[in-house]
Amino acid sequence: MPVPTIIIFGASGDLTSRKLIPALFRLDSTGLLKEECQVVGMARTEHTSEEFRQLVEPKVKEAILASGQSWFAGTWSRFARRLHYVAGDAALPQGVRVLGDWLKNREADPGGDRLYYFAVAPELYTEIAARLGEAGHNREERGFRRVVVEKPFGRDLASAHEVNRQLNEHFSEKQIYRIDHYLGKDTVQNILVFRFGNSMFEPLWNRRYIDHIQITVAEKVTVGKRAGYYDTSGVLRDMFQSHLLQVLSLVAMEPPSQFSADRLRNEKVKVLDSILIPSPGEALASMATGQYTGYHDEKGVPQDSRTPTFAAVRLQVDNWRWKGVPFYLRSGKGMTNRYSEVTIQFREPPFRLFPQRLGHEPEANRITIVLQPDEGIKLSFQTKVPAIEGTELQARDLFFDYKGTYGSLPEAYERLLLDAMQGDASLFMRGDEIERSWEIIDPFVKSLAEANAPKPESYSIGSDGPPSANELLAKEGRVWQKLG
Repeated sequence: MPVPTIIIFGASGDLTSRKLIPALFRLDSTGLLKEECQVVGMARTEHTSEEFRQLVEPKVKEAILASGQSWFAGTWSRFARRLHYVAGDAALPQGVRVLGDWLKNREADPGGDRLYYFAVAPELYTEIAARLGEAGHNREERGFRRVVVEKPFGRDLASAHEVNRQLNEHFSEKQIYRIDHYLGKDTVQNILVFRFGNSMFEPLWNRRYIDHIQITVAEKVTVGKRAGYYDTSGVLRDMFQSHLLQVLSLVAMEPPSQFSADRLRNEKVKVLDSILIPSPGEALASMATGQYTGYHDEKGVPQDSRTPTFAAVRLQVDNWRWKGVPFYLRSGKGMTNRYSEVTIQFREPPFRLFPQRLGHEPEANRITIVLQPDEGIKLSFQTKVPAIEGTELQARDLFFDYKGTYGSLPEAYERLLLDAMQGDASLFMRGDEIERSWEIIDPFVKSLAEANAPKPESYSIGSDGPPSANELLAKEGRVWQKLG
């Protein structure tokens, strides 16, 4: 059997020490990492393998303890024997030669299974892929060759298309795993189980019964040390093109004929293809943007920056199931809570059988899928308030609590790394998904760059965002659900 090796480019970065190595450590602790699997980190900084182990250990320990798990030095020592380090620049031919020599000494000729993880700056993706291809490290002569690429995938449709083109020069589409850690969350995956694993909900999942859908990813933190990068990106590129559109596609997709990577992703692409692409004017009318107070004081942010740290967008999925049902997406920094959820707002009953006192109209039914932090599913429905006289209705919730039922949830990177090693691309994005997502978001980004575009509205840190976000829904007689 081929010897599996995980090669992490950018091994000296935070992503490696705080996410990737802890995820591999947990997989090893639970027996899910093959006994012979080796992990080699590569970066330009000179380290020995032992120095690399000592360097990442405290950060891995911090990540394990922060997740509520216990730390056992003996377990780490056993895992650390898998960790190795090679110094070199993988974007240069000599760097790949050094890596090739290391692999040749570790693998049976002509090589084993290899998973290349690009934990590097996005501008290096195509350079490293080209060097690997030129050196023949893309050829699957005996074992598999796969590359895992982190977001962002380009800055717009044109750049995403170019990145895909250059990656595909050296690796086939089935070898490329574009990772969005959001899809690794159990609660995000549970959207499909909730819909297609239960017979009681799917018949209601359409325009006849649903009034609108809200998808929220709110962050309490501000941009902090990422301000320099964030100001060149903004919330639309950072969150909408990937996380929010991916969640939308899971909520809105048709059931695949079988649960396989290609058929699942085919259905997601069909949803994205059904989203109406607005003109610049339509994009401005369907969007509200904000910038938290004090953003211009962040290090690396120009005083005249108009980069939004909050956005709310109205999208329309123009197909048989969803015609006329608006999808409202919002995300922002510096908000009230760290909170991600999907709200399925049902229509009101066609006839109100139970008259209510003025100002006490009952709310329509609602399903809320809480993705984080208090993961769960809420079903809001009407109940009769106990009384001898009259019939007063009051909304009450049925709530399923993930952690209360199952305990701690696995980290997203654990699932995604294991899937990549096992060749399951279901939770990874295909090239056409990426490009269609940019095609949807580009008009919104470009409309904000127009000279007549309004400046992002200021909002206080710790609020629910700017008032214009509320107005986006209010003009259609709707309201956002309260964060948290």
